[in-house]
Amino acid sequence: MPATISKSTPILCVERIEPSLPFFEAVGFSKVMDVPHGDHLGFAILSDGKVELMMQTYDSIAEDMPQIVDAARGRSFLFVEVPDLAGVEAALAGHSVFLPRRTTFYGADETGYIEPGGHYVTFAQFAKDG
Repeated sequence: MPATISKSTPILCVERIEPSLPFFEAVGFSKVMDVPHGDHLGFAILSDGKVELMMQTYDSIAEDMPQIVDAARGRSFLFVEVPDLAGVEAALAGHSVFLPRRTTFYGADETGYIEPGGHYVTFAQFAKDG
């Protein structure tokens, strides 16, 4: 039997999780599980009911897997399809934009934000077939 994948969940590594929570809550995510690490969260799972996202702090990673802590300090790039880009823009007003709204060659209207943990999140709405 060939290898198969049943699920894939991005893990965003950050200095602190708490500053990123309002960003993701604004676009429909809720924290469904967390693990404290000292006086802050060390790990959290966020979900919107369909999509899951994990976050882990650098110091939590350093304790758990010190061999990868340097690699964990890189930035991630998430591409997220949404049904209503204007709704995302309204929900994230005031957050840092790295990609002003544009229409792409592949038919998406998109805009991109830097979430408080430093990761780049592009939201894209594709035209409905009609």
